[in-house]
Amino acid sequence: MRYILRKVALFVITLWAAITLNFALPRLMPGSPVDAALAKIASTGQAITNTQRHAIEVQLGVPHSNVFSQYGQYWKNIFTLNFGRSYSFPTETVTHTIGKALPWTIVLVGSTTIIAFIVGTLLGVYAGWRRGKAGDSAVTIGATFFGAFPPFWLGLLLLYLLAFRFGVFPLKGGYNEGATPSLTWPFVRDAIVHSILPAATLAITTLSGWVFGMRNNMINTLGEDYVTFAEANGLRSRTVALLYAARNALLPNVTAFGLSLGAVVGGSVLVEGVFSYPGLGNLLYIAVSNHDFPLMQALFLVITVSMLVAIFIVDLLYVRLDPRVRR
Repeated sequence: MRYILRKVALFVITLWAAITLNFALPRLMPGSPVDAALAKIASTGQAITNTQRHAIEVQLGVPHSNVFSQYGQYWKNIFTLNFGRSYSFPTETVTHTIGKALPWTIVLVGSTTIIAFIVGTLLGVYAGWRRGKAGDSAVTIGATFFGAFPPFWLGLLLLYLLAFRFGVFPLKGGYNEGATPSLTWPFVRDAIVHSILPAATLAITTLSGWVFGMRNNMINTLGEDYVTFAEANGLRSRTVALLYAARNALLPNVTAFGLSLGAVVGGSVLVEGVFSYPGLGNLLYIAVSNHDFPLMQALFLVITVSMLVAIFIVDLLYVRLDPRVRR
């Protein structure tokens, strides 16, 4: 019970610090959304007047109160889920804008994270059990080769070859232009086709981490006395590998998997940007480019809270998986 109370207290303190930092960072960034809007107007050759600046400030809802009042209002907005209107999408509220993009990121990044974890863990178990043999060499060389590709570079390569060059997959977006999102089979099929390339990019580039992590854990676990004792008792190799070695070697990977699930909400900025995928990663890129304070703050808040909640849940589950942690 004392362990859980410590974790709850640490979670509350960390959450407060993260939310406060989330409030401060956008205000420390150089430039402002008003300057960005005026720069776009100036690029067309029009003269900038004080009247235009004031009109844009009113339109964008730029706060003029002191920072302490803004901080208090910020906490109020968090509890009421009222983050104002986005500067990048002035016809929508920030909550509505994030709500539209969130399912796309959860489905894309979440599914690829789970697939990469399962496949990478199984390959790591196999490589660790067959260490020093041909199977181990094949798995480690392949994981090293594919893991060396930066995600955005691999995404651009797949986009050029399979979409632009041969036209097998669509060039961009999460669905065809003009289509209305719905739960009908034609739209779901269209969305699946659009997600294949970004999903493949994320899965290939993240697979190597799970392979090497599990392989190293397996090798360390295979040196334990209880594994040697199981082998000496004449148990089958598959039983020793899965029930004795892999079961205990999996614990560190479970922690990493929980953190990866927490990072799912943040999406992948570079990959979603390359494919113009309508997820939170691409939305974050748009918000930063336009100095969209309300949208940036809300996105950072969602990402931070989801990550902290994932860490908190993993800490609680790890007590059940490994009772030694209680000490």
